[in-house]
Amino acid sequence: MRLASVMRVPGDSLATPMPDLDPAAIDALLPQTQCTRCGYPSCRDYASAIAGGEVDINRCPPGGTETMLALAALTGHAIAPLNQDNGIESAPTVAFIDEERCIGCTKCLPPCPTDAIVGAPRFMHTVVVELCTGCELCVAPCPVDCISMVPLLSSPAHAALSLPPPAASRERYQAHLERVARRAAERAALLADKKRGARSAS
Repeated sequence: MRLASVMRVPGDSLATPMPDLDPAAIDALLPQTQCTRCGYPSCRDYASAIAGGEVDINRCPPGGTETMLALAALTGHAIAPLNQDNGIESAPTVAFIDEERCIGCTKCLPPCPTDAIVGAPRFMHTVVVELCTGCELCVAPCPVDCISMVPLLSSPAHAALSLPPPAASRERYQAHLERVARRAAERAALLADKKRGARSAS
């Protein structure tokens, strides 16, 4: 079924909700960097907001113009300039860790949506560049500023010269969320056991 054009009114930058829009179909067009620059915690959340008419399609700098054109064709939204409040379109970058400055604090590990950083406490960390989506979420937590974003084409470790396929990054992100949830459940169960043991001892 062909989607109807979206109606707008002057001063209204948001589209009217279209109930036949599938968030999964929208999500399939997004780059799956999970960078949160759109203002949502994940690409899927942004896709759901687009489907619900809550937000426009011009808030994905990693996807840039190409992704916006694809979203416009699917949703019927009007094409608009990329919202610079969310960032600017640029060439892909990947994270690089200066291993001589890394102190092994592990603060960069939890934010990585695809678990592309490997390391252990007090040991040097490194980026598995083939898995890096260029989300930049690892940069801010680093207390010694040893992480930088470098252009993909200049990264000697990346032979493929392209970011990971979106579908693969989506799968790794889901695996990351499941691992985080599983560890949280394990910690909660362990804490509950300790509390029961303390009550029994008293």
